[in-house]
Amino acid sequence: MSAAEPPGDGDDQLLVVIDPVARRTDGESVRIAKDVLSAGSHAKICLPDTPEEFARALSRRGSRRPVVVGDDHALLRAVAQLHRERELAAGVLSLIPVGAAHALEVAHALGVPRGAVAAARTALDGAVRRLDLLVDDSDGVVLGRLCIPAPTLLADAPHTGVTAVWDTCRSLMTSLVRPAAPGASGGPQGTYRLRVEADGVLLSDLDAPVRGVSVHSQGDGGLADVVVRTSDGEEVTAEAKAVTVSGADFRYRADIQTGGPVRTRTWTVRAGAWGLMLPVPAS
Repeated sequence: MSAAEPPGDGDDQLLVVIDPVARRTDGESVRIAKDVLSAGSHAKICLPDTPEEFARALSRRGSRRPVVVGDDHALLRAVAQLHRERELAAGVLSLIPVGAAHALEVAHALGVPRGAVAAARTALDGAVRRLDLLVDDSDGVVLGRLCIPAPTLLADAPHTGVTAVWDTCRSLMTSLVRPAAPGASGGPQGTYRLRVEADGVLLSDLDAPVRGVSVHSQGDGGLADVVVRTSDGEEVTAEAKAVTVSGADFRYRADIQTGGPVRTRTWTVRAGAWGLMLPVPAS
C-alpha cells in the first residue's frame, strides 16, 4: 500500500482510500477525484491493494474523515469495517462512485452523485445525512435492501407484475440460487416454508409457503418496509424495527452480497446509525 499527503489550503482533513478495482476500472475518474479533493483539503491518499490493507487504512485514519473511491463493494466494506470497530456513529463517510453501472446501484439509491467531480465536491462541501442501518444477529450490515427469493432460478419465473421489489430481487438473484426440486423446501416447487415476524407480529408461518421476502430500509425513518410474497402471489406488508425469519435453510441477498444458508436470522433497524455526505438539498 502506498500513501501520499500533498499540502492543502483547506482546514478539512481527509483520508482518501482508493479501492484497487476503481483504479483498474476507471483511472481517469480516480485521477479527477484525487485532484478535486487534494485542491480543496488536506487529503491523505491511500492506495490499498488488498481488503486487509483497506481495513488497516481506515482503522488508522485518526481524526481524518474517510472518503472512499470505488463501487458499492468498497462502500459496504467501509461501513462494515467501521461498524465492527463501533466507530460508525462517530464519523461521516463520503463516496466517490467509480465502477460499472451495475456495481453502483446502492450508492445511487442512497443519493450519491454519479460523476466524479460532483461527488468529490459533495465530499468537500456537502451535507451530512444520518441514515438507518439494518444489522443482523451475526453483525452483518445492510445499507438498503434485503431479499430472500424463492428457491429457484428467478430468471425462469413468470413475470407477475406484483411490485418492482420482486423485479429487483429477480435481477439481483438470477445467478445466486440453485433450482430446487419439488418439495425440497417443504412446500410447492419454488417456495419456502418460513416463519416471518415483524416486531413480534406473525406475517407468515411454516404452514403457509412463501415465494420470497423483502426488507427495505426506509433510509432515515427508523423503520423497515417488510413484504412477504405468498405462494399464490399475494403480498403481506408491514413496517417494523426488527424482522426475524426462520424455517427451512434459506439464502438471502443483502444489498449486493450473498448470505446463508441459515435457518434463522434477525435484522434490526439502527436509526441514524451512520452518516453519509450528500449534496446540499435545494432550498
